[in-house]
Amino acid sequence: MLSEEQIIQGCLKNNKKEQKMLFDKYASTLLGVCMRYANSHDEAEDILQEGFVKIFMRISQYAGTGSFEGWMKRVMVNTALSHYRTNLKHLYHQNIDDVNETQIDENIISDSEFSEKEIMDIITALPDGFRIVFNLYAVEGYKHKEIADMLGIDVSTSKSQYSRAKKVIQQKLYELKKEEHLY
Repeated sequence: MLSEEQIIQGCLKNNKKEQKMLFDKYASTLLGVCMRYANSHDEAEDILQEGFVKIFMRISQYAGTGSFEGWMKRVMVNTALSHYRTNLKHLYHQNIDDVNETQIDENIISDSEFSEKEIMDIITALPDGFRIVFNLYAVEGYKHKEIADMLGIDVSTSKSQYSRAKKVIQQKLYELKKEEHLY
């Protein structure tokens, strides 16, 4: 088995064997990143493929400092955002004012009560703007200013979409918990 450095060196030389090794090693992890930004598994796979093409084309830009996996995740997030912006005109948009705001006692809901799949299903079902801002802020750790710059929106819009995404998630978790107690 080749080391990560050897695989990177092979990819720098456009060696198909090392490119396949890199893909095989990281595809499932990076698909998980893509799933957080996509509307479907098929769309996530498209983003993954496009992202790997970018990784192979730009691997020389990896400075060798920091995590290579982290660098690839950033490429995937940027690819997902680019995909979103490109397809924006084709997607259904839900106005953030159309989402009913519900007050929920946060003490009622504990993350440990829900499976990863249940939480991911709820996040995936969020309107696109909510889902993307939520993932960038809560999962990827970007600041609202960075998100605003990346998406071409106001900082206040980023904060608002994040806040409303949290409320929608809380409401859906509350409904799920309520539903489970009925059975």
